[in-house]
Amino acid sequence: MTVFEELTRRGYIKQLTHPEEIKNLLENDKVTFYIGFDPTADSLHVGHFIALMFMAHMQRGGHTPIALLGAATAMIGDPSGKTDMRSMMTRENIEHNAECMKKQMERLIDFSEGKAIMENNANWLFDLNYIDFMREIGVHFSVNNMLRAESIKLRLEKGLSFLEFNYMLMQSYDFLVLNQKYNCTMQLGGDDQWSNMLGGMDLIRRKERTNAYAMTCTLLTNSEGQKMGKTVDGALWLDKNKTSVHDFYQYWRNVDDADVIKCLKLITFYPIEEIERMEKEWTGQQLNEAKKILAFEVTKLIHGEEEAVAVQKAAEALFGGGTDLSAVPQIEVLASDFGQPLLDLLTRAEVFPSKSEGRRNIKQGGVSLNEDKVNDPAQLLLASDLIDGEAMVRKGKKKFYRLIKKED
Repeated sequence: MTVFEELTRRGYIKQLTHPEEIKNLLENDKVTFYIGFDPTADSLHVGHFIALMFMAHMQRGGHTPIALLGAATAMIGDPSGKTDMRSMMTRENIEHNAECMKKQMERLIDFSEGKAIMENNANWLFDLNYIDFMREIGVHFSVNNMLRAESIKLRLEKGLSFLEFNYMLMQSYDFLVLNQKYNCTMQLGGDDQWSNMLGGMDLIRRKERTNAYAMTCTLLTNSEGQKMGKTVDGALWLDKNKTSVHDFYQYWRNVDDADVIKCLKLITFYPIEEIERMEKEWTGQQLNEAKKILAFEVTKLIHGEEEAVAVQKAAEALFGGGTDLSAVPQIEVLASDFGQPLLDLLTRAEVFPSKSEGRRNIKQGGVSLNEDKVNDPAQLLLASDLIDGEAMVRKGKKKFYRLIKKED
């Protein structure tokens, strides 16, 4: 099966500029392509995950990916899909974030022996001369066309800074530089990047007199069209220090029945033939088994097989009568914690962002200790609550925490 067929059957491709040419290139040639990632945080999140999978499938199909870290463009901020201007970041913050993201990418992309390229647009954008750039690059962009771009139109009502207005030129220039340096002829990205991608293609055509191509992937949305990867605590991060392995696993374990097949196609390497069989034949309780497969496969890709096995066993212990709780998040209990409000311990351990939030959860019946409802925010934690040095706290329906007594 060709990579184009694989991508099509899995539902990746949303828009492409030259359908027949791209299909022919991917089936009969070796293409160098790129996807950009602006390092605006010290971790990738689920929104980036589908782009990485898009890249990984292309690499498995024999094509060469360039992962472009946008250390320079991150200092401006892409207005695409944003209603407000990004906060300014320092160069040091951005470089730290880029290094963290690179390590996460290496879980899915093989950078050994020239199989993929890691670049950073700071290497050419930081040293640009503004007058030269405007004369060489800016002259090829029509303000009228830029104003028609969706990424610009959405921001005009609330106000768009000239700084952000330049983003399209910067991203287009990235494509031109990668074309000149690595013979990169294709840009991939999310569907919200379409206008920027067309700008880069047109710039290459004008400057290099050669063809370039663009292909966008569908965004990861649920059956109601809402972006997936949002939790009550914010984004679903790929860094386990920002989203625990347990919470990451449970997110996918609890996706809606209507979304599980789509997620298996887009964010796992599970055989497409098997997924299509599930899509035709599996219903009801069988979809629950599909969710277990999804949660395990996604967790294995991001956190490794050892972590995935451990958290799977923990989930079975909690929901299926097993006994291994080692992957459930742990909270150390000191002797000084006994006789103090349980809420104090849970707030300190960041189970709740604040005591007021914890009190609200308790009053709404959302907290249990050893499966007994905690009804009073002032309830004290007693030594007798820990059996063999352990107790279990449940927050809501699905979040569990082990209280472990620490010996003095």
